[in-house]
Order: sequence, then structure tokens, then C-alpha cells
Amino acid sequence: MTDKHHHHHANHHEIEQKSVKYLLISFIINMALSLVEIIGGLIAGSVALIGDALHNTSDAFSILIAVIAFKIGHKKATTKYTYGFKRAEVIGAFVNLILLFISGIYLVAEGIERLISPQALEGWLMIWISVLALIVDALTAKISHTHAHHNTNMKMLFLHNLADAFGSIGVIVSGICVVLFDIYRIDGIIALCIAAYMIYQALISFKPIVNILMNAAPDGTDLQEISEAIKKIDGVEDVHHIHLWCVSENDMSLECHIKGQNLDLVDQITDLLDKKFHIRHANIQLENKDCCHKCEL
Repeated sequence: MTDKHHHHHANHHEIEQKSVKYLLISFIINMALSLVEIIGGLIAGSVALIGDALHNTSDAFSILIAVIAFKIGHKKATTKYTYGFKRAEVIGAFVNLILLFISGIYLVAEGIERLISPQALEGWLMIWISVLALIVDALTAKISHTHAHHNTNMKMLFLHNLADAFGSIGVIVSGICVVLFDIYRIDGIIALCIAAYMIYQALISFKPIVNILMNAAPDGTDLQEISEAIKKIDGVEDVHHIHLWCVSENDMSLECHIKGQNLDLVDQITDLLDKKFHIRHANIQLENKDCCHKCEL
């Protein structure tokens, strides 16, 4: 069993290392694309193109955060940071969400202004840059999709690439409307659509990240179910002072007090938590009398 575990861990680590390589490539490509889109948006006068660039930039920073978190997260715990550095990814994601929300609000203001006072646009420049962006989004989506089944970061990158592709298609439509029909207000409409999606992304992602920072029990877990499962173990008389939280997105921790006589209970409970609830870090205090501490929490 031990050899199998180490073999699985080694394979998982190898997959993560490969993912980091592709994440770095995607970060460089996305940042280069964002720069081209921003310059092109300023020249073409298209706030929709700039909006697509801002969304790409946000995705690029998300990728960079994932890479940094991978590097920092593998650092050993210290006497100061006893849980290690895995929560760096959560803090980085929180900062990125704030930036994404602010960018969305900026686009709303710019989009409304373009609807009220439409400006002349370089439609062909918008189209060609957006076609380039669509090609890049398709290529990065293909790369990330290959590894999406093994790695959460790659799966999220794939979903972001799809969203970016739809944003590029929107700007292409805007450019076509400008070239063929001289409809300049479409730029403001597309910008508002991109802004709405950015704000929506920020809002739906806000609660899960704050829950982790607040040490809340992860969604989909039931403390009562966990407590009852522990009580069913022969020799467990009572379970109390039970806390469940996430150190990082996929790393749950639990602590509890157990009333019982047998030291083997600790191993049995640890095994139960791992296999049934995927809780791999448990701090279990075994007591042979009523708890002398205040356990109201």
C-alpha cells in the first residue's frame, strides 16, 4: 500500500509539473495577446477590444497566481507558518477577483459612454486583432483541455479560454457591424456584455474564496454526518469540539475531541475521514472522561 501511495503521489507531482510548464506558456501568450489587444483597441477606438484585453489580462494573472501558488505551496511549513503556504493561492485569487470586478465596473462606464456618444471605429483592425485572439484562445484551450482531466488549474484555464474565445467572437461581430453597416453603438453593447460577464465571474467566485479565508466548512460537507459516522465506530462514546475548514481550495482539515478508551480509535477515525470524506489532515484529541475545556464552538 505504501509503495502504491508513493507511486501515485509521484505521478500526480509529475502531472502538476507538466501543468506548470503549460500554465507558464499560456501566461506569456495571454499577456502578449492582451498587450496587442490594448494597443489595437486604443488605435481602433474600440472599448470592446480593450475590454476583451482586460479579461485576458485577468485570466493571465489567474494563471500566474496558480503557478506562484504551486511553487509557494510546495515550500515546507515553518515555525511561523505552521500550515505551510498553500493559502497563498486563495489570497492571490481574492486580489485577482477585486481587480476583475474593478475592470468590469470600468467597462460598464466606458460602454455606457459609447452608447450615448458613439465614436468612429477602425472596424478592420478590430476584426483582424480579434481573429488573432480567437486563434490564440483556441490553441491555449486545446493545450489546457489535454490536461484538464488531471488538474483543477488546467480545467479552470480551459473554461477561461472558452470564455475568452466568445469575447473575441463578440468583438469580431462588432467589427463586422462597423465595416458593413456603420453601426458604432455595437461596440458599447459588446463592451457591456463583456463587463457583465467579468462582474458575474467576480461575484460568483467571491463567496467560496471568502469562506476559505474565514475558515468556514466547505460546501457540500455535513458536520452532523461526519460526527455520526465517527460515533458508529466501536469504542467511540462521544464526539464534540468538532471543526472543519479548508487550508486551500482542495485541502480540508478537521479537529475534534473523542471520548473513548482505546488509542487505536485515532487511527480508525483518521482512516474513516480519509476514505469516506477525503479529509487528509485530522487533529484528534482522545479523552477518557468528560471534556474539561469549553466546547461551545
